Amino acid sequence: MLIESHWLSLPASAIAFYYYAVFGVGIVLAWRFHSSRVLYALLILLLSERALEFFSGARQVPATGPGRIAFEAITFLVPLNLLFLGWARERGLSAPVVASRLLSIFLQSVFVAVLCRPGQISGFALFEYSPLNPHWFRWTNLSQASLLAFLVAGIFLLIRFFEIPKPVESGFFWSLIGSFFAFYSGTIGRTPSIYMATAALTLLIAIIETSYSMAYQDELTALPARRAFNEARLALQDPYALAMVDIDHFKQFNDTYGHDTGDQVLRLVAGKLAQVTGGGKAFRCGGEEFAIIFPGMSLEDAMQHLERVRESIESSSFHVRGGDRRYAPRKNDRRKAQVRRGRLSRSLSPRRGRGAVSVTVSMGVAQPTTKAREVDAVIAAADKALYRAKANGRNRLEAAD
Repeated sequence: MLIESHWLSLPASAIAFYYYAVFGVGIVLAWRFHSSRVLYALLILLLSERALEFFSGARQVPATGPGRIAFEAITFLVPLNLLFLGWARERGLSAPVVASRLLSIFLQSVFVAVLCRPGQISGFALFEYSPLNPHWFRWTNLSQASLLAFLVAGIFLLIRFFEIPKPVESGFFWSLIGSFFAFYSGTIGRTPSIYMATAALTLLIAIIETSYSMAYQDELTALPARRAFNEARLALQDPYALAMVDIDHFKQFNDTYGHDTGDQVLRLVAGKLAQVTGGGKAFRCGGEEFAIIFPGMSLEDAMQHLERVRESIESSSFHVRGGDRRYAPRKNDRRKAQVRRGRLSRSLSPRRGRGAVSVTVSMGVAQPTTKAREVDAVIAAADKALYRAKANGRNRLEAAD
């Protein structure tokens, strides 16, 4: 191993700084961003190694006694905790959540302490269960039960990541791998500490990536958000074209069908805008408003690509679900809601089929001119063209004067 070789000699102080810096920063960021899953995982990893150091006190895993019992129990419980946290729903840091998870840590700590009481020779039977030939596992000090726990946790965390490809889900999987190598390397010492700190580092990086994604990516539509648009427009250089897009009658959609259906509309339109051709990049600026930037393209060329997107949205349709009960009309308002649906259907869905609704968008596009060179002026011109498209009947594309 590179760490144990003469090629890379790290002083103990550097390893200790890396270890405590990663755990310290990770715990602070997990608390700051209200990530109870990551916070709980970091505490589990930190306490597990501290417990091994307390009960064993040796670099190698003891053959018998409390040190061995603690190693078997901890290496079995850690992957199960990571598996639970990887599949659990994020619930923030409310008092009931914090209390329940701290209680879980406390009960597991008491359980391990009872198993490792002085004079105890054998531990919990489940942790020592060996259904296979022990000679097959002479390459590791981990028990067969612990290896099975790591294998099962790894499979399910990998499945979870493919289902929800987000940084935190990926962080739990790599944290599991790092903790496995930490336990494989022994109980305490340079190598286990580096592996365990690296396992914590993957969770720390996941928090940072998640915070970045929250700031620069819209969670509902998966498009770059307003902040990303603001940064992108600062880097624009002439020539370019910029379009502002607005969903027609979106407020009536929310009032009539509920916010769940409104979210469906936003996702449908965003998906179509994300497929714009010509090198354009779509952003969600807020509410039902979007923007598309075409770097290095003239207004006339950009209009061709925008018209294709507009037609694609117009020809698309979706089925209205049951709706959001929070916004369902009361009994005395149902007749009015039915009237609104009928009017909205006639104005928004000319190609509406049975149970299906289509939406339209209005667009305004502009480019830098001798009178409007600055990006803010171009955006204002695109907004004026958008308002003109609305005034001229909606479901159309207008270019700035």
